[in-house]
Amino acid sequence: MQQLQHASRALGWDGRLVPDVDVLGTRFTAVARIRPDVHEWRLHHGWEPELNPAWFKAWSEPEHHDQLPVAAVDLIGILVPVSKPSRALRACGMLLSLAPCAVVLPGQQRYDALSMLELDYYGAGVVTTGPDDSGKLVIPPENRAAEFGSSMFGRWLLEVLYSRLLDHPQLTENA
Repeated sequence: MQQLQHASRALGWDGRLVPDVDVLGTRFTAVARIRPDVHEWRLHHGWEPELNPAWFKAWSEPEHHDQLPVAAVDLIGILVPVSKPSRALRACGMLLSLAPCAVVLPGQQRYDALSMLELDYYGAGVVTTGPDDSGKLVIPPENRAAEFGSSMFGRWLLEVLYSRLLDHPQLTENA
């Protein structure tokens, strides 16, 4: 976890690390932050995190829901540890549509320039970590989420992260 803290700091991502999020066939660590004003409003109005993905499908049908809760979490970025660059693009692939995504690679290896160029082209970031777990930013990630627009899946993920942050207040603060 300390390796991911250092990677998050190297990226300048200020938020809490939510480990072991498993979606779209990838396990990653999210860097997220609760929006205090929205959180207070949701508590006051009884809007707990909604974890049922089927409920979100009904959001697109206004006759079923005339009010919807605002997302109480900002997803700052996604960290995916991988052992080598050849696995990096697949690890970030679908996640790039949700938030900036960076792979965390071991720092002691030499990396092929073509792999790094491919990651940069698609907007995936790269952070390496050394034996002392310090993080070094190699390629900054791009935020491509706006290109893909919002989705019910992305909104559901925010609810999952909100739930995890509320259930585990001890999750690492990366301030």
